[in-house]
Amino acid sequence: MRLTGWGRTAPTTATVLRTADLDVLAEAVRTAGPRGVIARGLGRSYGDSAQNAGGLVIDMTALDRIHRIDVDAALVEVDAGVSLDTLLRTVVPHGLWVPVLPGTRQVTVGGAIGADIHGGNHHTQGSFSNHVLSLDLLTADGTIRTLTPDGPERELFLATTGGMGLTGVVLRATIRLDRVETSYFIADVEQAPNFDELLERLQRNDEKYTYSKTWFDSVTQGEHMGRGFLLRGSSAKLEDLPKKLRKDPLKFDAPQLATFPDLFPSGMLNRLTAKALNEFYYRKAHTEDGVVQNITQFYHLLDLFADWNRAYGPNGFLQYQFVVPFGREDVLRASMEAIVQSGHISALNVLKRFGPGNDAPLSFPTEGWTLAVDLPVREGLDRLCDTLDEMVLDAGGRLYLAKDSRTTAERFARMYPRLEEWRRVRDAVDPERTFASDQARRLSLVTG
Repeated sequence: MRLTGWGRTAPTTATVLRTADLDVLAEAVRTAGPRGVIARGLGRSYGDSAQNAGGLVIDMTALDRIHRIDVDAALVEVDAGVSLDTLLRTVVPHGLWVPVLPGTRQVTVGGAIGADIHGGNHHTQGSFSNHVLSLDLLTADGTIRTLTPDGPERELFLATTGGMGLTGVVLRATIRLDRVETSYFIADVEQAPNFDELLERLQRNDEKYTYSKTWFDSVTQGEHMGRGFLLRGSSAKLEDLPKKLRKDPLKFDAPQLATFPDLFPSGMLNRLTAKALNEFYYRKAHTEDGVVQNITQFYHLLDLFADWNRAYGPNGFLQYQFVVPFGREDVLRASMEAIVQSGHISALNVLKRFGPGNDAPLSFPTEGWTLAVDLPVREGLDRLCDTLDEMVLDAGGRLYLAKDSRTTAERFARMYPRLEEWRRVRDAVDPERTFASDQARRLSLVTG
């Protein structure tokens, strides 16, 4: 099969195996061949992390069972191929909630662990692996190990969370859930007229919100450059809901309206269309406190549309996401100015604050600012991204493996100072380098 990431760039071809038979999976791993094997979920990593040119790719969506929900303990035991959308729809009627969600629910549990995903509540809840109590890992010798964050193989657990599938295949996990009274959010929306004001307001009282993120305009120049809005809030309590919603407070209101056809030409997103979209986003988000929103309105607007990545056309796009420490707000401004002045266009721009990171060597979040932009692929984008890379490096920041599709091995090694520690653990569990991906080869994550 021909495979790409969500950005639809750099396609490669691999043999794809889809089965729920663990014995077949174990045999496939043991006999993977010289190009190795990598697991793949729903393909929502933007780059080449779930591709394996000339090798084997295991489609994990066949492992799709939710084995056990312990409502009293707020725990769920689930196969790695279950999507976060399916998981939410199953646990929400019990008054339970998945504590960490990325910008889409169309991500598998295994993918969430492999990328150690984060959401708009990292400053209060950390990343996904913070809530994983145990996981079953199929390793290169065909055996299954049960790992916990504080057990005898803690190092392997930490290398797996954020390790992009390169330590083995996550088969099953036990996850700690949150308790909720409703499936809704109570949100405050606040406009900001420029980027400096946006940064200042995001730092103001941010600790009182469970979820916090901003959208900003990367097209408008002059005094309103970087204008945007803040969307911050928490899980709504029953008393927060209007009367009509109290009748079914745990209703999971998350429809999908349409599927984008694969008909869009490259260049649909240009300065004219992006300016119109930015104007619409900004005007729509007028300042308002205490508004009740469902998960689509508050968190997953793009999940209204299946295959929305097709809107960028056949050339695809990349999402550039980085984190820099607090105190380096100058890098945020400089990167935004570089994008605006380059002529490259992004209509989907998000700025958030991270809390402290965890102990996983390749986990992306560290305490600081994270900024993400979606950039259509066209001439000169490589030069812009190289410039941004150097800004991020100079500030002591890093890029996100789940989003990266083009940086170099040398830059990546400078961004992740614990890379050799991760390699030591990885090489011990897989000395023959059975697990490999296009990304792993590009970044020299798998060596020897």
